[in-house]
Amino acid sequence: MPEPQTPDEAISQAGAGGATDLAMEEGTSLEKNPGGPDGTGPTGKPRSLWSDAWRDLRRNPVFIISSLVILFLVIISIWPSLIASGDPLQANLDDAQKGSEPGHPFGFDPQGRDVYTRVVYGTRTSVTVGVCATLGVAILGSVLGGLAGFFGGWWDAILSRLTDVFFGIPVVLGGLVFLSVVTSSTVWPVVGFIVLLGWPQIARIARGSVITAKQNDYVQAARALGASNSRMLLRHITPNAIAPVIVVATIALGTYISLEATLSFLGVGLKDPAVSWGIDISAAANYIRNAPHMLLWPAGALAVTVLAFIMLGDAVRDALDPKLR
Repeated sequence: MPEPQTPDEAISQAGAGGATDLAMEEGTSLEKNPGGPDGTGPTGKPRSLWSDAWRDLRRNPVFIISSLVILFLVIISIWPSLIASGDPLQANLDDAQKGSEPGHPFGFDPQGRDVYTRVVYGTRTSVTVGVCATLGVAILGSVLGGLAGFFGGWWDAILSRLTDVFFGIPVVLGGLVFLSVVTSSTVWPVVGFIVLLGWPQIARIARGSVITAKQNDYVQAARALGASNSRMLLRHITPNAIAPVIVVATIALGTYISLEATLSFLGVGLKDPAVSWGIDISAAANYIRNAPHMLLWPAGALAVTVLAFIMLGDAVRDALDPKLR
C-alpha cells in the first residue's frame, strides 16, 4: 500500500501545469451556478412556483400588453385631470348631442356634457368598484372556504349548503331587489352587493385547494411534529393553496366591472350625480341612431377595460397552472 503523499510532493509530481489546473478547478467550483432552463435558480436550487411564474409572465406578450393598459387605467383613475381638464358634471344644453369638435373629441351627451371628460372620470368608478369588490370577495371567500376545507365536519357542511343557496340567486335579479332600496350614489352599495353574491365562488375554490394541500407530505410532517393549526394554515397550506384564488379573482375583476355597468344601465347601480360608464350608456341608448358617439365611446372604454383584466387573468392562469407547463 503506497504511503500518502504530502501536498508538496503532490504538487512536485504534478508540475507547474498540474498546480495551475488544480487551482483553476477550485476557482471554477467556487463560482455561482448561473442557473438554466432545467428549472434551477442562480444557486442551483429549484425555482419556486412564484419565481417560475414570474419568469413566464415577463416573456408573455399578453401579460405585458394587458398590464400596460391596466397601469394606464389606474393612473387616470387616480389623476383624471392629467388628460381631462374639464368638469364631467358641467352641462350646456346648447351643445346637446353635438358631435366631435375642437377641444371635445368625443362630442357631447344629451345634457350637453363633454363625453370625453365623462369617459375619463368614469374610469375611476369602474376601477374602484372592480378592485374593492375583488379584494372583498377574495378575502371573505378565502377565509371561509379555507377554514371549511381545513377543519371539515359541520363547518364544511354548513358552508356547502350556504354556497348552494347563493349560487341559486340570479345576479341581475338580486341586484334589482337589493339595490332598488338604496338611495346612495356612491360605489359602496354596489361593492357590497358584489361581495355578498361573489364570495361563494372563491370559497369553493379555496376549499378545494386547501383540501388538496393539507394532504401533502409536508403538512402531515408538520402535524406529526406538533405544529398548531394556525401555523399549518398560515405557514404551509396558504402559500401553496392561494394560486387558484388569485387566478379566479383576477379574471373576476373584469366581470365585476361589467356587472357594475350593467346595474347602472338598469338604473339600480350608481345614480346621478355619479359618473359611470353604465349611466352614460343608459342615457345614450335612446339616441343611438341620431348620435351614436354618445354610446360608442363609453361602451368602447368599458370593453377595453374588461378585456384587459380578463387577458391579465388568463396570462396569470397560464403561468400558475402546473398542468399547462
